[in-house]
Amino acid sequence: MKRLILAALLAVSAAGAASAAPADDALKAAIAAEHRADNAKRDVYRHPYETLSFFGIKPTMTVVELVPGGGWYTEILAPYLRDKGKYIGAGQAPDKKGGLALRAKLDANPGLYGKAATAVFEPPSRYEIAPAGSVDMVLTFRNLHNWVGDGDEAVRTTFKEIYKVLKPGGVLGLVDHRLPVSMKQDDKASSGYVHEAYVIKMAESAGFKLAGKSEVNANPKDKADHEKGVWTLPPVLANKDKDREKNLAIGESDRMTLKFVKQ
Repeated sequence: MKRLILAALLAVSAAGAASAAPADDALKAAIAAEHRADNAKRDVYRHPYETLSFFGIKPTMTVVELVPGGGWYTEILAPYLRDKGKYIGAGQAPDKKGGLALRAKLDANPGLYGKAATAVFEPPSRYEIAPAGSVDMVLTFRNLHNWVGDGDEAVRTTFKEIYKVLKPGGVLGLVDHRLPVSMKQDDKASSGYVHEAYVIKMAESAGFKLAGKSEVNANPKDKADHEKGVWTLPPVLANKDKDREKNLAIGESDRMTLKFVKQ
């Protein structure tokens, strides 16, 4: 009960601090930039300004993004951090498909992405992210559910590796598909949804302290009961034309947005 009360107070405190923070014009400019024309269509679901502001990002930080994928957040983070900070995209090794794709994206526009770096993050076996204690912030968007199938100990190890690279007081910002507490999470999180309490438990077991929660990426229309899991919803629309309008009306998944701090 004490932990629940503390978490609630932290959430209120974090929300209040975020609302009181001055506007970050550089972040707004990065989000509004022309190179994001296609990806900006998803801003209505992903709320990048509110999300990154909640995490407390600053342009002077060294920031690691875990598993950048197609680079949706890379297109915001790398330009934002280009002049005063540092962006590190940590994903597949440079000789693998994902690593090659990220490097090609960054190299295709050096004026935009500047000195953006890449690193290796391949749980549960390779964690060549950054030197210990060198990073201000680690961010991961809709990735944690992919780690669950490796088992709790592997998930805990992944959190420990993230903890290791952060400076004292460094932040882990995490967004993922949220499973309702009334629904059972299977051993592999095969639906793509994960219990918020499970994520907090795993992070805290690695030494992190929950600093706050935000409902900025919540979607009450999403009941997480879809035929093909979260991929039934946009942008994937795994059922294609089947119930297409219904799934488009729901929008993207209901998501937890959690901020952890290295103690």
